[in-house]
Amino acid sequence: MRLGICTKVERASELREAGADFIEENVQTLLEGLSDDRNWGGMKRINGSALPVLAANSLVPGDLKIVGESAGFDRLQEYIRNVVSRAKRAGIKVLVFGSGAARNVPDGFDRKRAGGQILTFCKMAAQSCAGAGITLVVEPLNRGECNIINTVAEAMEYVKAVDHPSFQCLVDSYHFWVEKEPVENLTAAMPWIRHVHLADKEGRVAPGESGTTDYRPFFRVLKRANYQGAICVEALGFDDFSTVGKRVVAFIRRQWEEA
Repeated sequence: MRLGICTKVERASELREAGADFIEENVQTLLEGLSDDRNWGGMKRINGSALPVLAANSLVPGDLKIVGESAGFDRLQEYIRNVVSRAKRAGIKVLVFGSGAARNVPDGFDRKRAGGQILTFCKMAAQSCAGAGITLVVEPLNRGECNIINTVAEAMEYVKAVDHPSFQCLVDSYHFWVEKEPVENLTAAMPWIRHVHLADKEGRVAPGESGTTDYRPFFRVLKRANYQGAICVEALGFDDFSTVGKRVVAFIRRQWEEA
């Protein structure tokens, strides 16, 4: 199991000491798709990392709308072109499409039209990723954070509609549990699950830190499907990697072995 943590590349040495295998960074702050190449400093940061940057999240900034009257496809296409080009240079293999603010459906906006806008964006982004050997994964977000693509089952509708090997699905334990999604939905989606995020349901803290979350049933679904992708901690308030990080990594690996 390849285990990572979402944080800045500058924390890589601490993560390595904690037992992590890779970093998941932030697209907007690392790849800076709205800036030109002359002003992009992300590669220098990546070159100094003690761990590989396997994935990056926060794909689209909230003010670059995918859905709604102000959505601009040409600007999105240019932005994604920049992001994918830099991700390829950085060795990033997975880009995470959560971007709740960018894909949120405005009040009164036709939801069918919104779905079509998201689908058009995903097809474009998948094509761009294909040429760079990158997988784009759609992330279901709970209804408190976004009002569309809230479950694995809903995400799979887009995966199947796009029907492209570079566009797959992510499952985040926190969103999965908050939405009270049946485990059967995850089981059915496993052939398309290419990335996993972890956080406890209680407080969205790092795995094991709430003291009440058992990941073993969740992990059993992954293991039964022979999941070979990466697993990454995406939790709130998690930045003490020298002590808490070791505990969290040990907890995850132990729960995985016991699943």
